[in-house]
Amino acid sequence: MNCLGSPLRLTYRIFLSLSLFSFSATAQMALSVQSVNFGNVQIGSSLIVPTTVTNNGKSNLTISQVIISGTGFAFVGPNLPIILAPRQGVALSISFAPQTSASVSGGVSVSYSGCWGGHNAAHFGSATATLSGSGAGSAYLSAPSSMNLGSLQVGSSQTQTLTVLNTGGSSLSISAATISGSGFAIGGLTFPYSLAAGASTNLYVTFLPTMSGTNNATLTLVSNATDPSVSVALTGSGTSTSGTLGVTPGSMSFGNVTIGTTQTQNGSVTASGGSVTLTSASSNNSSFTVGGLTLPVTLAAGQSAPFTVSFAPTTNSTVSANISFFTVNSGSVSETANGSGTTTQHTVGLSWNESTSSSITGYNIYRGTSASGPYSRINSSLDASLSYSDSTVQSGQTYYYATTALDLAGAESSYSNQVQVVVPFP
Repeated sequence: MNCLGSPLRLTYRIFLSLSLFSFSATAQMALSVQSVNFGNVQIGSSLIVPTTVTNNGKSNLTISQVIISGTGFAFVGPNLPIILAPRQGVALSISFAPQTSASVSGGVSVSYSGCWGGHNAAHFGSATATLSGSGAGSAYLSAPSSMNLGSLQVGSSQTQTLTVLNTGGSSLSISAATISGSGFAIGGLTFPYSLAAGASTNLYVTFLPTMSGTNNATLTLVSNATDPSVSVALTGSGTSTSGTLGVTPGSMSFGNVTIGTTQTQNGSVTASGGSVTLTSASSNNSSFTVGGLTLPVTLAAGQSAPFTVSFAPTTNSTVSANISFFTVNSGSVSETANGSGTTTQHTVGLSWNESTSSSITGYNIYRGTSASGPYSRINSSLDASLSYSDSTVQSGQTYYYATTALDLAGAESSYSNQVQVVVPFP
């Protein structure tokens, strides 16, 4: 780089200038760059922040290059080169566009030059500063706007699940959950509670009426989300009337079900006229089982609870059961269930080699349940082929088969070798 100015100097003045440069270089050429912390920037957007570059020396400086390091950081402007007089500053614009919610660090390096000293020589330098920032996604806490816990007998309680969801792109912290109004309580979470982006969690709201009539309250959730306060309107009715329990359907028919398999049907129990506390459910036949209920459970008037009945037959017969549901006051309601156990129809395929005797007209097939017999003929007429299908077998039974050959005179041979067949069950 050549700088303007007269190169004429006396020889002793040249050496004197060089000597002086070693002591005054810092003062002649000094540049400072301000570090930048972008803070939290929304993912998908960018933020431009100026960083101040100041010429702290005694000579004019030319900024020729700005190099940025770190993911998401970029130099925006102004255009280079830039000439700074002593004590003059300029704002360099740097942008940050985060790609993740993690903290990011980087740096800015500013290259510059100045002309001073003997022959007005060119001198070069660089100054650096740090860049930092974090990506942030919006967090939104979502909950139902209302919850009706139904009609409940005074002195009893009913708990329902309230699901809250973080529908935003970053985690949030729920700091508190409060209820204004009487007759309701909450539980299930310890605060503060962290909820990741896209995740959900459950609160448990309990209705405990102390007198007849309608109870209203407001559940308020407080968090650091974009919507910092979310409210849920709670309502329920207290009643002094004891309710009754009904079951639907009144009967279940499972039809034919293969032994070794299970078939399931659905039903429900419903409280009417007041709340009912269901304490247990049972079946008087082990082939039928009741499931799908977490007991005990209190049903407000008009509220239903689903259940399942499963039929798993163990015998080849028709069976039935009474499915009963019992309440806290020793009341009960029941329905009937019936079904038949069946086995799979199996067929045994037999084949044999042709007899070496001459004048054979056909074959008879014999079957027994013991290797030593007795054997009974199972073909209704003489079989002229070399194969036979036996579809009269029972599941789980073991059979022994043999064949005989008949000639034109009607003479029958002795039994062939025996074949053992085990029919699968069911």
